[in-house]
Amino acid sequence: MSVTSDLSSTEKDNDARERAERAIRNFNTPPRSPYEALEPVRPPEFPEREPWRMHPVLAFFNALFMLTFFTVCVVFALFYFFRLQFDRPGPLPASTVVVIPKGEGVNGIAERLEHDEVITDRGLFMTSIIYFMYLRGTGALKAGEYEFRKQASMRQVLDTLVEGKSIAHKVTLAEGLTSQQIVERIEANPDLKGTIAGIPAEGTLLPDTYRFQIGDSRQDIVERMQIAQKKFLAKMWEERDSDIVVQTPEEAIILASIVEKETSRADERPLIASVYQNRLRKKMRLQSDPTIIYGLVGGKGVLDHPIQQEELDRDTAYNTYKINGLPPGPIANPGRAAIEAVLKPAKTKDLYFVADGSGGHAFAPSLDEHNKNVVKWRQVERAMREQERAAAAAAAAAGGTPATDGSVPKTSSGAPAPATGTVPTAGAAPGTLVAPDALVNLRSSAGISPAPGAAAGESEAGPEDTPDGSAGAGIPLPRRNPLR
Repeated sequence: MSVTSDLSSTEKDNDARERAERAIRNFNTPPRSPYEALEPVRPPEFPEREPWRMHPVLAFFNALFMLTFFTVCVVFALFYFFRLQFDRPGPLPASTVVVIPKGEGVNGIAERLEHDEVITDRGLFMTSIIYFMYLRGTGALKAGEYEFRKQASMRQVLDTLVEGKSIAHKVTLAEGLTSQQIVERIEANPDLKGTIAGIPAEGTLLPDTYRFQIGDSRQDIVERMQIAQKKFLAKMWEERDSDIVVQTPEEAIILASIVEKETSRADERPLIASVYQNRLRKKMRLQSDPTIIYGLVGGKGVLDHPIQQEELDRDTAYNTYKINGLPPGPIANPGRAAIEAVLKPAKTKDLYFVADGSGGHAFAPSLDEHNKNVVKWRQVERAMREQERAAAAAAAAAGGTPATDGSVPKTSSGAPAPATGTVPTAGAAPGTLVAPDALVNLRSSAGISPAPGAAAGESEAGPEDTPDGSAGAGIPLPRRNPLR
């Protein structure tokens, strides 16, 4: 059977070859007649081929490529449309302020912005938040009070919320205020909320200007002041001079609070700190008038009348005319400059200082030099009184009412008459600059009454200092602005 099949296949091949050769021969043979030339000749037959089919793997990758290309085109078109909408001017006809409260979710913020016509499409804004915040990780939306400009784009709105460019409010708490006074000022601020747990310990707050957002708590401001004071004091304590008298940071704050109340001039704080440290080294009493006031009124900080002699002699824990060394605690909250002045005082031998009439003080290392400075101050003081009388007379001549009770003369309109070279007003807050030539010892600025028998216009001699505070042959108290 195999031979027969081989023969038949050979015959078939031969027949096919002959037919092909005959067809080629007939095709190449010129026609014998015109009729034959018109007869079409069949072209040679070629073997049939199977149709081409793509490999399954190639087919899969081809379909995947087409799907990816189509998806990319759609995404690009959507992204282009989204970007146009995201950067186009917004609907705001004019600048507006929007308050984003704390704890409000992303959906609530978007709804609030749409309601206030800051954005037009909440859905598009939510999509932008998902893209920028969660995919690109640019940050989170922050609460606060924000001002959005006229026709602000959605991108500008989102950048403002993410960067926290809110309207900054601030509260300024001056150096030398007591903790009670600071708490009262914070509680009086209407832009803050909540209550303060209690009055902090004296000297634990750092006076400064603190910024906050609408709705921040009052307790948060107090805690920020406490943290700032701890950080600054720790830093300055590490950098302190090695030969200072104070032994602990707490003592430094006590002395700094006294220095803070004695002057408002930054250049004088190291000098006054040096005077007090020199007196402490010599076992002399500090004899500072601001300590007397704090012993009388405490955190209230202001005496509503001039210091009287019997108050000067009253035994309190803060009366540095009666006690040795530092008082038991700070009398106010000192600022950075006062703290630094105590920890890095000037290198002097001064033990006294008195007002010099220019807004500062004259310092002296000895009693003789101090008395000379007092004489100069007396001359300035007399000149100031003459100017006051001249101003009162001018006001009376202009139709005002002359002041007979020591108050400021007023014109007929009720406004204070202008005067030059005024003296500190009696009863002024301790440490408060009430005239160009003050701050001076509050024994004078508060108007301490002279001892019985002292003549008007003469200085009170005062007891002499000894290490134990008794009267005797020693160094007198530092009389800065002698009594009239």
